[in-house]
Order: sequence, then structure tokens, then C-alpha cells
Amino acid sequence: MFLKRLGFFVGGVALAGWTIHRLTREPYSFAGKTALITGGSRGLGLLIARRISAEGGRVALLARDPNELRRARQKIEREGGEAITVVCDLLDRKQIDETVVDVIRQLGGIDILINNAGIIEVGPLAHMKREDFERSMDLHLWAPFNLMWQVVPHMRKRGGGRIVNISSIGGRMAVPHLAPYCVGKFALAGLSDAMRNELARADIAITTVTPGLMRTGSHVNARFKGDHAAEYAWFSFAASLPLGSSDGARAAEKIVEACRRGQSALILPFPARLGIAGNALFPNLTGAILKWVNRLLPAPIDAEGDELKTGWEARELPSSMKWLRWIYRRCGVTQ
Repeated sequence: MFLKRLGFFVGGVALAGWTIHRLTREPYSFAGKTALITGGSRGLGLLIARRISAEGGRVALLARDPNELRRARQKIEREGGEAITVVCDLLDRKQIDETVVDVIRQLGGIDILINNAGIIEVGPLAHMKREDFERSMDLHLWAPFNLMWQVVPHMRKRGGGRIVNISSIGGRMAVPHLAPYCVGKFALAGLSDAMRNELARADIAITTVTPGLMRTGSHVNARFKGDHAAEYAWFSFAASLPLGSSDGARAAEKIVEACRRGQSALILPFPARLGIAGNALFPNLTGAILKWVNRLLPAPIDAEGDELKTGWEARELPSSMKWLRWIYRRCGVTQ
């Protein structure tokens, strides 16, 4: 009985302390801060960059395509913001190290790190190779790790900072036909949660973001194996549905707010929360449902399915799935 009362007392004190801390701390401002954003040349990364820039922050955008980076910088500058761009292959650790040094030299420091870059590979497990899993781990785990490893000592010297790691619903529950992606995002979610707990003492707040699919054009930038056209058709349909996916601009707004508050976790949209909660509470039921879903997805094909194609290359609907065009039109889905 004594231990039970002690537990309630300690829990109450901890809750009261946390509440007082939340109410009395000064609000975090992005004005004058520098944010390093991977995958910042398009999609969600660019939307986040534009929001931080609109509040007076300076942004450093990392990506591999110099043309996309140039267009992103021009967009931010037209809106009155300040941005620099760095061409960086996140699969190359040396480039990451050099990029961090370069950004600090150009902008004077790094206050915020947004690990947003990712690759979605869609297709049956039968067509996936070891290198697909290794590439996912390199980009989704080791690239954010290397960036944090370089940036954290710098943030300690500056008295704190913010880090946002954008994982995925596939990093909390395994989704059929996304095996390499899920493995990498599970690893990122674990890394983010583990480092968050220990770096809080240095006033470095880490937010683990777990979004579902987002309507940011991810389906055309994803890569596909197996029956390429059929895989693209299902994935693009799921990625564009209003109830099953998030609006990119709205997601960026919520992510920036979570970063501002130093929030530990953010899951969006609401259906993603239900899916993750259901998987945690009823794993056997969720497993049975996902096995059934997998039966509805395209089956493996011959050796041609081992080829990796972008969404742009796989956009043509197979004749057996032309009926999806009718659903696309009714739901306002952009193919």
C-alpha cells in the first residue's frame, strides 16, 4: 500500500512539474534561427522550409538535384525568405560531414535539424533484394544518425536546439509491399525516441513525426518493383485519398508547431493514430487484416519485376485495372 501511494505521489509531482514547466517557459521563435532540412527541394520538406522562412528563419536545403534546389530557393526568396542550397548525397557520409561544416560556415550555426529525406520503394518481397534494404537503412537510419552526430555537439555549445525526425506509419506498423521502407523507418523511429530521452538534458528537443501517406506527389516520386503499373495504381490511389492521407500544407503546419513546442511525438492524420493504436492493442487482429490486404495487392511477376522504376515510368494503368480511373475521377485523385 505504501509503495502504491508513493508511486501516485511521485507521478503527481512529476506531472505538476511538467505542467509548470510548459506554462512558464518562453515560446520558441523561429526568427533568426537556422534550419537544416534534408529533402528540402520539394514536397513536405519544401513546405516546412517555407513555413519556417515565413517566420523569419533561415533555411539550408539539402537534396541531390541542383535544378530542384534552385527552384526551391527561388520560391522561398520570392516570398521574402532567406535560403541557401547544398547538393548532398545523404548516402555518402563524407558529404554529410562536409555539408554540416559548410552550412555552419555560411549561416553561422544550426539551430534546427529536420531529417525529412526518404525513398519509398513499393513492391512484393519476392522482388526485393538485399541492396534495397541496405539503401533504405542507409538513407532512413544512418543519414539522420550521421547528421545528428555532427549537429548535436554544435547544439550543445549553443545551449540547445530542435531536431525533427520524420518517420512514417510504416515505422510503427509493417505495411505489405513496403518491406525495405518499413525496416528503415522502424529504425529511425527507434533512434529518434532513444536520442530524445537522453538529449533532453542538453535542452535539445527531438520530435518523432509519424505521418501516414501525404498528398505531396509522393506516388510519382516513389519507386516500384513487381507489376510496376499495378503497384503504382494501388499506391497512387491510397496516397491521394482524402481520408487516408494528409494534405501536405496542413501536415507541414502541424510539424512546425510540434517543433516549436518541442513535442516528443506527432502522429497524423487521425486514421494513422487509429491504425497504430489498433496495432499496439490488437496485434493479432491487425496482423490478420494486413495479411488479407496483402492478398488484394498485385502478385509477383517474372524477372522483369526485379527492375526498379520510378512512378513517372510506371504511371500507365494496366488494362485489368482501368476501372480505377472511374474511382480516381469520383475522388478527385490526381494520377
